[in-house]
Amino acid sequence: MMKISTRGRYALRLMIDLAQHQNKEYISLKEISIRQDITVRYLEQIIAILLKAGFVQSSRGKSGGYRLTRHPREYTTEAILKLTEGSMLPISCVTTESNPCPRATKCTTLPFWQGLQEVIEDYLRNVTLEDLAIQQKEAGCDYGAGI
Repeated sequence: MMKISTRGRYALRLMIDLAQHQNKEYISLKEISIRQDITVRYLEQIIAILLKAGFVQSSRGKSGGYRLTRHPREYTTEAILKLTEGSMLPISCVTTESNPCPRATKCTTLPFWQGLQEVIEDYLRNVTLEDLAIQQKEAGCDYGAGI
């Protein structure tokens, strides 16, 4: 079911922070933690997922930290949320796998749910990390950003 958890919301905030501070070499989780008011421990869990997927890269050492592997316009909110949340289905019977619901062939509401799924995916596919970083800056919440 589609309910965005804290992990998904914080992953977006973490990625926006990295996008806004992309002029710096690497950004420490401690810096992000302070700006975003998210514990370092929680950020470590999220960054591990992002690292494994190749969304970010890391550097060890005194000036180490994390940075994006691509330009912010190349990350969609769909990719980030699917990575951290898994399924973005509004209802379980919309799954792309064979539909387990015995009523699927005669269900009059299934096309509605499929349409809703298409709208959600289309919207998430068309909003990039760059869009969110710019919106945040325009709202006056750029947290010292250089984007």
